[in-house]
Amino acid sequence: MLDFLFGKKKTPAEMLRENKRTLDKAIRELDRERMGLQQQEKKIVQEIKKMAKEGQMDAVKVMAKSLVRNRHSVTKMYGLKSQLQAVSLRLATLKSTQAMADAMRGATKAMKVMNKQLNLPNLQKIMMDFERENEKMEMTSDMMGDAIDDAMEGEGEEEETDELVNQVLDEIGIGQGLELAAAPGNKVQQAAAQQEAAPAMAAAEGGGGAGLDEDLQARLDNLRKS
Repeated sequence: MLDFLFGKKKTPAEMLRENKRTLDKAIRELDRERMGLQQQEKKIVQEIKKMAKEGQMDAVKVMAKSLVRNRHSVTKMYGLKSQLQAVSLRLATLKSTQAMADAMRGATKAMKVMNKQLNLPNLQKIMMDFERENEKMEMTSDMMGDAIDDAMEGEGEEEETDELVNQVLDEIGIGQGLELAAAPGNKVQQAAAQQEAAPAMAAAEGGGGAGLDEDLQARLDNLRKS
């Protein structure tokens, strides 16, 4: 009933919109009036020139005063337009500020609701549970990987591997004994055997040298006798 009698109460945004619309309308009316005065100024100038040619100097002075007033009015209209535009800009700024305030108010309400629903101890418990379950999952993955590796590794793979190596060596003409002789452990055994045989070889060389001396001595004695 009251809305019907006095009208619906307007919001600040609606009031700003209506005031800005009124200011824009006033600026357009000023522009129309200024353009009319400028057209009238051109006519006055033409009449002044005409009367000056006809020698009507009194009429020229009167028209000159009218021209000066006309120009002053145009200048004032430029000033009024500038002021109205400044007011319109202020209203636009207020409208933007009001929109920003409304947005911040809505965001603040939403943040309050979310903060009320968010339970910090519960969140900490969730994070701890997640970390524990993640560690369990990693341990389970490692155990499954080891179990799969053990299952994939056969019991007779070592023997099959040795047989395959021997077969390849036989095909290329290399015996397993030669390969074993070339091993580092066999090299040590060969070196030990050489050390044991060294004294016998030295003794043999010493005996050969004594026989050679006796042969030379016998030849010398034969030469003396002859």
